[in-house]
Amino acid sequence: MKNIKIKTTIIAALVVLIMGCEKTNTVTSSTKNAENTHSITHSKTSMRVYKSPTCGCCTKWMDHIEASGFETSIEHPNNLSALKDKLGIGRQYRSCHTAVTEDGYVFEGHIPARYIEQFLANPPADSIGLSVPGMPVGSPGMEVGDKFMAYQIHLLKKEGSSEVFATVRSHLEQ
Repeated sequence: MKNIKIKTTIIAALVVLIMGCEKTNTVTSSTKNAENTHSITHSKTSMRVYKSPTCGCCTKWMDHIEASGFETSIEHPNNLSALKDKLGIGRQYRSCHTAVTEDGYVFEGHIPARYIEQFLANPPADSIGLSVPGMPVGSPGMEVGDKFMAYQIHLLKKEGSSEVFATVRSHLEQ
């Protein structure tokens, strides 16, 4: 019974976080590129990150990808859900933020930089990008002490389906 209450509390907290990230205003700003701490094989990739101005985990995720050499800019659209509809991101694949590269690839949610790099090195012809649905505890930007919840990264396809691109079973696989 205690485990059910704990799980219910965690799910309720995640719902509140996601809903808080849906409240948006129109503001555009840029973030400063962080020092590169990873060796990357791609040229600097710029991403526009669409998020709510009240969502701190999105900013933490941006810090993570900037540390891997990506450049980001922020936009706070009035209707984040409508933007995700327009980009072809199904509701079951959504999270609190959406990043879009200059080439139009979408990266939905708390995807580790290494998997974005892997995707961009050889994007499948029928894909639009990657997604980590929800907000898994321990994923980049969602760190909570030493807690970690295994999660899957989905390859989003143009016709609306997906397949598993990777399964992240530990913090070390990020």
